[in-house]
Amino acid sequence: MGSEQYINERLNNQIDWHDKKSYHNKKLFYTFHVLEVFLALLIPFLNSITDEKSLWSYKIISFISLTIAIISTILSLSKFQTNWVQYRLISETLKSEKFLYLTKSPPYNQGEAYNTLVKRIEGIILKENSKWFSSQSFKQKKNLKL
Repeated sequence: MGSEQYINERLNNQIDWHDKKSYHNKKLFYTFHVLEVFLALLIPFLNSITDEKSLWSYKIISFISLTIAIISTILSLSKFQTNWVQYRLISETLKSEKFLYLTKSPPYNQGEAYNTLVKRIEGIILKENSKWFSSQSFKQKKNLKL
């Protein structure tokens, strides 16, 4: 496999995949967080405009509070913000390696530039996959103890 094919089929695909995952996690984080804040701000507003003896207002405010707790739990467990930042970091690292290679900047200004590129890119991908695998193994062990 030549360098052009490797860049097009492997490196660019990894960059695109991490970009999409980053964007998706960012979107979910902002959506849930904005909803959580909006609902939290809605409670004092509803308290101020409703009759304290009204059963429906009590039920609505209780439902909103429960929804906030659920959203908070989803945000905490899903780690959308952490994932967003991690995927963005990997994508930018891969892009940086690509541009260093294309401009023949160090460490790609030597004779084995293509081999160096492949080793470094595959190392980044392997490190990411190892982190993911470790986190999944930890989750499984944690779930077994519960």
